Order: sequence, then structure tokens, then C-alpha cells
Amino acid sequence: MTIERGYLRAPTGQVHYRLAGEGGRPLVLLHQSPLSGAQFQAVLPRLAARGFQALALDMPGFGMSDPAPEPLMLESYASVIPAALTHMGWTHSALVGHHTGAVIAAMHAAAAPASVDALVLNGFPLLTDAERAHFSTFYFGTRQPEADGSHLLRAWESRLRSTPGWSDLDLMHRYTVEALVSGATNWRAFPLILGADLGSLLGAIQVPTMLLTNTGEDLYEATRRSHSIRPDFAYRELIGGSHDIVDEQPEAWTEAVTAFIEGAN
Repeated sequence: MTIERGYLRAPTGQVHYRLAGEGGRPLVLLHQSPLSGAQFQAVLPRLAARGFQALALDMPGFGMSDPAPEPLMLESYASVIPAALTHMGWTHSALVGHHTGAVIAAMHAAAAPASVDALVLNGFPLLTDAERAHFSTFYFGTRQPEADGSHLLRAWESRLRSTPGWSDLDLMHRYTVEALVSGATNWRAFPLILGADLGSLLGAIQVPTMLLTNTGEDLYEATRRSHSIRPDFAYRELIGGSHDIVDEQPEAWTEAVTAFIEGAN
């Protein structure tokens, strides 16, 4: 299946996207930091085969999208969702967000519930103080180039450290290279999320929602904690994997996401 690629216009500038499926149920996908919509490359054909028209965005400053202008706020990232709906001619869609993307998806769902058919929050970072301190040590920004290329090794080591349980060498290489390409801006959402009141955000969501996680990801406990304060949300966990579960278990991930969305409407 051909995955179409293009750009749409948003308040933050040009937003790059990947699109699979024609005339199916609308679905918008938002990725984790510091990656891009390429995170969903393995599942886009599968989602289309399940009857969805799936749109994976590069959020501002990630992948091939323009960076958001100052002053930078989480709302800057969320502004691309209504722009994407307008571009596609959709008045509503299902919405799936992973890690950073989960927070941005939740913000849009809380602010514009009529436009969200169903919401999947995959790995929601409702962190303890200790977890927040741990994640604040991660840095995905630009490495100052060194003549001996040692900055490239530091980027590699950072990727491995931030992916406990990784098992796919080719995937680690691909994601390290991708993070370097937009390294000047693809880390900027991360500290905003660490400082956000995500408990209140969860409390504001009034659309059909599923919390999705996997037992090997670094936000497993945080997602379970999210469910404890919103037990009315559906909950699903996959076994094993890391925070790259979309690539590691594309069939299981697609089944979990589509089964919930189809059942919610």
C-alpha cells in the first residue's frame, strides 16, 4: 500500500504528514519525542486495512515540520490537530497519541470534545517526583559537532539509555539518525510536559478514552497510575516490548487500537 506524504498549513507553519487509506474512518496519530510520524510507518497500512484513513503528523519542530514560533507552549503543538482536520475536510476523528503525543492528544480532546470520536492515550506520563527527576536527565537536543565525531556516539548512547529493554539494532540506528536530523527543536516539548499538570488534564477529558501501555515500556507504571485516577477509561496492556512498541508489535498494537475505536462508536 502506498503511504502518501505531504504538507498542511497550521498556526505553527508547515506540518508534514503521512496518510494511508481512502474514504475510511478518520484517525489522527501523534508520535513520541524526539521522533516523527515515521513512528507509525509500520501500522499505517494495517490501520487502512481495518477501514481507517490514518493521518500521522510530524508535530512542530519534529521530523520535517516547521518549528513552532515563540513563545512555545503545549498549546502550540495541539494547534496542529484542528488544522489537520480542516485540511482533510474532517469535522471529527479518532485520535491516538503516544507519550508526548498522548499529552497533546489529551489537550485537544479536553478542549474540543465534539471533534474527537475516541481517544487512545498510549503511555501517559503521569509521573511521580522521582520519575520526573529521572526523565529530566534525558536530553534529545543538538549535539555540538566534534571533529572526531564523538557527538554522534553521544547521540547513540543517549538513545540506548532512554530505551530500556531495546532489542532491535536497526530500529535504534534509525531513531538515532532521525533524532539528529531535527535535534535543534525536537526536544523542546519534553520539558513542557514534565512541568504540566497532567492529573488535571486527565480529569478534563470527557470523550471515550482508552489508556494503552505495555509491560516493558518506561511509562508502564505512569499509565497504570493514570487509570487509577480515571478508572472509567478503558485500559489495555500489551506484554513486553519497550517504548517502541508500535514498531515492535505492530499487529498487536493495531488490534488494540482499532478494537477500542470500533467499539467506542
